[in-house]
Amino acid sequence: MLKVEALSHRVDLGDDTLTILQEVSFDIARGESVAIVGRSGSGKTTLLGLLAGLDSPSSGRVVLDGEEISALGEDERAALRARRVGFVFQSFQLLPALSALENVMLPLELAGHEAPEAQATELLERVGLGQRLRHTPRQLSGGEQQRVAIARAFASNPAVLFADEPTGNLDNRTGKTISDLLMALNQEQGTTLVMVTHDEQLAQRCQRRLSIDAGRVTEPEEQH
Repeated sequence: MLKVEALSHRVDLGDDTLTILQEVSFDIARGESVAIVGRSGSGKTTLLGLLAGLDSPSSGRVVLDGEEISALGEDERAALRARRVGFVFQSFQLLPALSALENVMLPLELAGHEAPEAQATELLERVGLGQRLRHTPRQLSGGEQQRVAIARAFASNPAVLFADEPTGNLDNRTGKTISDLLMALNQEQGTTLVMVTHDEQLAQRCQRRLSIDAGRVTEPEEQH
């Protein structure tokens, strides 16, 4: 599903150059769940952004589902993300003026689905929010907002789901509920799951772990 070859990312600081990622290479198989771990500032979120085509590498290649996204223009990358990629962020990233239902319907409408309301309703019921369809984000708890975000991410049946600290703003109990939901939907839909996390329990539930340190990625022994 993902092939990363000699991926590097550098930032020009004027008099100096900061190397965030250096010659990173790995593959992620279709349907795998992978945790990306490392200290703050180690480049985890930068790597996730490059894998998702949110940014372009300084050198190297990223191939997502057979398409080299690192060679695409910004508009082409955006179109590919709309078709093949889902996102879950630590800060939820819901549109505040829209209801839970409307937030989940939006990507379905943009993709031209025939029955966006019915599909969005079904997804929100699946994540336990069938009674909260008309509530706006400010009327929902943090855990409920993250459930809406997960429903939205899975709405377009993405080939790969990228999650950046999906439990980072939640208490332990709510974080466990969100973790259970992510892993269940990952298995049910066969979606490849790639997540950045500081949550050790969540990282252990993934099939593989990639560790970043000083711009390089290492892989410990397989977890399962």
